Amino acid sequence: MPGRIRDEDVQLVRNRSPVHEVVGEYLQLRSAGGGSLKGLCPFHDEKTPSFNVTPARGLWYCFSCHEGGDVIEFVRKIDNLSFTEAVERLAARAGIELRYEQGGLVPGQEQSRRRRLTEAHRAAAEFYAEQLRAPGGAPAREFLASRGFTLADAERFGVGYAPADWEATTRHLRGRGFTEQELLTGGLAGQGRHGLVDRFRGRLIWPIRDLGGDVIAFGARQLAAGDSGPKYLNTAETPIFKKSSVLYGADLAKREIANRRQVVIVEGYTDVMACHLAGVTTAVATCGTSFGEGHVAIVRRLLMDDTRLRGEVIFTFDGDAAGQRAALRAFGMEDRFVTQTFVAVQPDGLDPCDLRIKEGDAAVRDLVASRLPLYEFAVRTAMSEFDLESAEGRIAALDAAARIVAGIKDVALRKVYAGKVDRWLGLMDEDLVLSRIGEHIGARGAGGRGERRGPAGRAGNGSQADQAGEPGRAGPGGAGRGHGPAGPARPAGYDSRDPVVSLERQALKLAVQRPALLGPAFDALGADAFTVPAHRAVRELIAGCGGVAAAGASRDWVDALLAAAPTGAARSFLTRLAVEPVEAPGADGEPDVRFAEDVLARVEELATSRQIAALKARLQRMNPVSEQAEYNRLFGDLVSLEQRRKLLLERGEMA
Repeated sequence: MPGRIRDEDVQLVRNRSPVHEVVGEYLQLRSAGGGSLKGLCPFHDEKTPSFNVTPARGLWYCFSCHEGGDVIEFVRKIDNLSFTEAVERLAARAGIELRYEQGGLVPGQEQSRRRRLTEAHRAAAEFYAEQLRAPGGAPAREFLASRGFTLADAERFGVGYAPADWEATTRHLRGRGFTEQELLTGGLAGQGRHGLVDRFRGRLIWPIRDLGGDVIAFGARQLAAGDSGPKYLNTAETPIFKKSSVLYGADLAKREIANRRQVVIVEGYTDVMACHLAGVTTAVATCGTSFGEGHVAIVRRLLMDDTRLRGEVIFTFDGDAAGQRAALRAFGMEDRFVTQTFVAVQPDGLDPCDLRIKEGDAAVRDLVASRLPLYEFAVRTAMSEFDLESAEGRIAALDAAARIVAGIKDVALRKVYAGKVDRWLGLMDEDLVLSRIGEHIGARGAGGRGERRGPAGRAGNGSQADQAGEPGRAGPGGAGRGHGPAGPARPAGYDSRDPVVSLERQALKLAVQRPALLGPAFDALGADAFTVPAHRAVRELIAGCGGVAAAGASRDWVDALLAAAPTGAARSFLTRLAVEPVEAPGADGEPDVRFAEDVLARVEELATSRQIAALKARLQRMNPVSEQAEYNRLFGDLVSLEQRRKLLLERGEMA
């Protein structure tokens, strides 16, 4: 096994892997003000964005599920990697050659499994692309031409050809240094009676990439009429490929999806190619499986669909019965999206690829532009099964439509569709339609999901302000109370709504994020200036690192604090303090020296007030005659503290 990656190389990887760029390859980020970015957390399901990134400090943090860390931790967690594998992946992205303890450069066979598997897939993709242009690739070239694609188009999407030979790919990859076990584990080869055989033979090949651009699997189409295998054959699930959480073409479409706030979901690899070539550059497809929950999560992160007023998810399906069934399955997941959902179906049943061949690029663009709201498509499809010329048929169609409309959680939208159903059926009795819809709602019972409230009223997704009291995972150096579904619970007694707790937290955020604004005044505060144990622990940690007076550049200072944190809980809380916005007044929300002085003055004034209260209580318990000397000394201390508090109050008013 290889030794440790050298510390200086790990730091170099961090420095050359901007956290906002790496995170931005997996989810859409938008400005959150104050130099921060926000998006929908990839580690839990949420309706409103709680995931914050602070590029200046190289950190990310989710204020809802309380996960956080640096760029290495993000890659490690999102791709389920070890620390070493995450560093190696980022190093490859940044073009950094890592050095290891105990022997310098690590031979290829000793590199991490994920890196080896992705390198094997990249080598296979290059081999397939070369074979497409070789004489044996003629059948693949002919198929592409029949579908309206040129060799230049194939090169754009990395399309290749797997030779009909049983071992051509295996021989090539073994010649490149990959082991039999790596080829088996990666799904590139299978075990035959006399050794390994190629997984794909005599097929057109599409490389499937993750959002970071690594080839992790392949989709393959049958070419020979006599091939007894399935028409489409995909890589089986492997340690690097989970088909339920990958969308073909997402690596190419992600930036346009973010820019246009639109994603077009098609059914096949050639449909993705046709859409992109026709100008619909937001098209993606599933990889040999139905569109499901994992795909919803990817789409939502790329769109950051935190409002129903912006963004579109457009499903395109074949116009046949199977396509309609697929559309209705998509309808069943409509409420998983926050943005608007649509269906685009070509009346003559052509898919985007066939449509482009028959009518050209403009027809593909027109197909997407002619989309129908998913609810409308579902209702119209249900009603089309009945004879609308008869009264009995219209009533039966009404029941079918009412069953669907009853599932709309938005009350206003449900009423709009009641009116549409009334017009589509020609009943001229909207009350009847509403009555039938109400019957279906009642039949669902009280166990159904509640009404959809607006974006500001959704349950189960606390806002940043609501969650602000979570001090990491128990507070630095403190013990947690156990772990719940969303992470460890908060320490007992920590109430973010308490003005004192909020003020202390503000001072600590300044000390972590903007130490230069505080100067020696913060370091002069005693530990008793903070009432919360978690806050006192951070103050002591800062003091142990030399205090804010010793802080250098913002990112270096945060790195030093994180390195000195004694526990994972402490690091989690520090990460949150480093990412959470400082709530400064003013148009730009940026803290300045006067604001910092005011925060410190208020913290010290409150600490002084607590000292005064304690001293007064002690004096009341004393006998001024028998304990005259001690009483007079404490009384003098009280006078000094009162004067100090008055000065602090005046300073705060001036600030």
